Amino acid sequence: MAGPLVGLDEVPDWLRPLVAGSTGLDSSVFTRLRPPAGASTRPAAVLVLLGDEGAGSHGPDVLLQLRADTLGSHAGQVSFPGGGAEAGDESPVATALREAQEETGVDPAGVEPLAALPELYVPVSGFAVTPVLAHWHRSSPVHAVDPAETAAVARVPIADLVDPANRFQVRLAARGWRGPAFEAGGLFVWGFTAGLLAGLLRLGGWEREWDREDVRELDVALAAHEARVRAVRDEESG
Repeated sequence: MAGPLVGLDEVPDWLRPLVAGSTGLDSSVFTRLRPPAGASTRPAAVLVLLGDEGAGSHGPDVLLQLRADTLGSHAGQVSFPGGGAEAGDESPVATALREAQEETGVDPAGVEPLAALPELYVPVSGFAVTPVLAHWHRSSPVHAVDPAETAAVARVPIADLVDPANRFQVRLAARGWRGPAFEAGGLFVWGFTAGLLAGLLRLGGWEREWDREDVRELDVALAAHEARVRAVRDEESG
């Protein structure tokens, strides 16, 4: 059941609209549907970890990771920390915290789960994913714990994600698919993660007007992003 896990008076002021908005949400808010009747799914959870303590001048941020290129599914994509539920997990919150610690080294003791969002279906993997909103009230160092799974970990400022210059849409013309995308913090975010982020930015009241008519072919946009990343690396090393 989607909704707050704590009283709203326990939530930081800047996060209160987002947590309050989690009550009674439907998965369609995030452009994802419930699994079709009779579909076989696996439970999973992701941690949407938002922090502002120790974040410097850039304000609130969200923890994201870049998956390794060698993975069998969603290789090279940006995601929230998370994964499939295991037998010892008592709840989606437990799954999200365990996975975040295993993937990014985040200390769960400094994380306060605030709300659960509606279960979102990911057809490619068959996962039924519960996003868990959390506040990073005491930040801890993070890194790619296992390079075979995670290539990089980053705290991406909310201000960068809502900057209209960093938002557009991507499409796969052959599949008739189109969805939101972001280019921020040196990362190219699309697919499930971008759809979830876009919904959260609206719910939190952070979204700014952006050009929804800016639609780019996914492979072209990805290639342009990778070229920019290489150019920055070459400049830094040269």
